[in-house]
Parts: sequence; C-alpha cells; structure tokens
Amino acid sequence: MADLTAHRSPASAVALVLAASALFGTTGTAQALGSRALGVPLDAVAVGAGRIVLAGTVLALFARARGPLFPAGRRLPTLLGAGGVVMYQLGFFTAVQTAGVAAGTMIALGSGPAFTGLLQWLVSRRRPGRVWAVSTAIAVVGLVLIVAGSGGGTSAGAGSVAAGALPALAAGLGYATYTVAGAALLGRGATPAASMGAMFGLAAVPMAAILLAQWPGGLDSAAGATTVVYLALVPTVLAYLLFALGLRTLSPAAVTTLTLAEPVVAAVLGVLVLGERLGPVALAGTVVVVAALTLLGRNLGGGVSAR
Repeated sequence: MADLTAHRSPASAVALVLAASALFGTTGTAQALGSRALGVPLDAVAVGAGRIVLAGTVLALFARARGPLFPAGRRLPTLLGAGGVVMYQLGFFTAVQTAGVAAGTMIALGSGPAFTGLLQWLVSRRRPGRVWAVSTAIAVVGLVLIVAGSGGGTSAGAGSVAAGALPALAAGLGYATYTVAGAALLGRGATPAASMGAMFGLAAVPMAAILLAQWPGGLDSAAGATTVVYLALVPTVLAYLLFALGLRTLSPAAVTTLTLAEPVVAAVLGVLVLGERLGPVALAGTVVVVAALTLLGRNLGGGVSAR
C-alpha cells in the first residue's frame, strides 16, 4: 500500500490529483447505469446523501484506526470542512434541479477554483499566481464549451438559471471551503487519511438525516445499492485519498483547477459507455480544458512553487 504520509514531488502530486479527477468523472456514468438497470431514475439527492454517509463512515473508520480524528488544534478546520462538504452536496443538487444539469454543473464547477483562490489568499495570504489565473480562465472557457456543446442534460429557462445560480455558487464555495480546510488540516500535521476522514465523517451525520428523509429513492434495489457502494468507495473514498495526497504538496487553488479534468472524463465516458454524442463545440471544449491543465501541470511539475 502506498505511503499516505510521504510528501510527493509536484509532478507526482499533479498526477495524483488528475487520477482523482478521473475517478470523480465516473460519477455521472455510474449513476446513469444504475438508473438504466433499475428502469427508473435513481433519486439524485438520495444517491448523493447515501454516498457521503457510506464514504464518510469508511474514511472516518480508516483514519480513526491510525489516530484521533478530532485532536485539539484541528477542530475548527474540520468543522468548516465538513460544512463545506454538506454545502457542496446540497447546493449542487438544488442547482441542478432548479437551473438544469448543464447550467448547474457549469456554475458550480466553474466557480470552485475562483472561490478557492480567494479563500487561499484570505486564509494564508498566498496568491495563486498568474499561471494559475490564466490556466483557470482557459479551463473555465473549455468547461462552458463542453456544457454548451453536450447533447445530454436538462435545459432550463433564464429565470430558472438565475434562481439556480445561488445554490450553484454555494456548491462552488462549499467545494473551495473543504479544499482549503483540508489543506489547513494537512498543514497542522494531519495525514491525508485523517484530514478526509475527519471532514467526511463529520459531514456524514447531517447527510444521514437527509438520506432518511429521501429514502428509499431507489436505493433499496440491487441496482441502487450497487451504485451507492461504487460511488462511495471509488469516486469518494479512493478519489479523495488521492486528492488529499496531491493537496499535501500543491496549493488548494492549483488542486481545484486541476480537478476541472472531471467534466472531460465525464464527457468521454458519456460517449464510450452511454452512447452519447459529443458535438464539435463540446469536443473543442475538451481540447481547451486539456490544454489549460497541461499548462498548469507543466508549471507545477517543473518545480515552480505551488504554495
């Protein structure tokens, strides 16, 4: 098993975050396959809540076996990080239901790096840097193209998009919050497993109440249960351990920008697994995102300070 306490070179840290992003990108495909197997759509809120409850429990148990979860000096960032996890989940699903899948996803994912850069500066007074700003701007343009050119997703009117913008921005802020909080925990001596275990384990408590309120949502079926187990163990537990390993070396701002590889992976899987069509605009968007992340990755991997 890989050493979860060792620091990585910037290049290997970039690779770890991109690997986590690839796992994140399987989420939509896995949920779509689960719905197909069931014959009706799985309830998205129930799936999201079940995913966090199971993943948070596994991460917390894994971390607790190696030391205390909430030692003195780490409680505030743990509480803020857990709040960020819950805010992301609730904000994202509310935004998707209100503004539609395309607009909700674009606003939530696109705002995450900007909020992270701002929080990083407020917390540590470390500016992300010009290359990060340029790479992030280019990647967000690519994200817009992917969303605009995708054939799938739910459309919404201008009024619905405006109403869904606030929860989508809340999701982006939640993502930024638990990323910066995770970095703070790592900076205070927590291992990657302990930082993720504490935040997600605490977040599992309110998410359990949401799961009960939404139950069953299709999760009492074999297809629903299998989907949640996969989503909890692979694109959450495993992905966030990789995410934290990269976060130990790279800045929060750099990490959130690198995770914009997620929609590229999701788009490719949609074509290869779900039979969706990737139009020329969306294809151009994937190229733009890859180019932006290559620029950032080379800058980080070349030894330029990420922090």
